[in-house]
Amino acid sequence: QVQLVESGGGLVQAGGSLRLSCAASGRTFSSNAMGWFRQAPGKEREFVATINWSGTTTYYLNSVKGRFAISRDNAKNTVYLQMNTLKPEDTAVYYCASRSISGVSASISEYNYWGQGTQVTVSS
Repeated sequence: QVQLVESGGGLVQAGGSLRLSCAASGRTFSSNAMGWFRQAPGKEREFVATINWSGTTTYYLNSVKGRFAISRDNAKNTVYLQMNTLKPEDTAVYYCASRSISGVSASISEYNYWGQGTQVTVSS
């Protein structure tokens, strides 16, 4: 069993930055790939970024490439999402997710555990 708790969301002006954190419990964190997803009001949940077990491979949604960076600290059982140059269209609830496989994936269905989400609101 893996439990995930996100933090770091908030209200920021367009062009600003936020760093989301996801603290994981469970002995298998360091062997699991992790992902960030988001869901805006009235829209389906979508993939944002993923990172493999060692942090050596990452993959991003095209619209966040160059602005967002996913990273992890296995010693702290934590994964991060640094978000820079935020835009109003980035407004959503952001979810952290874990999959019981070491490689990256952008598919929602391949993630086994989910956090409760943290709200990110970007004002124009």
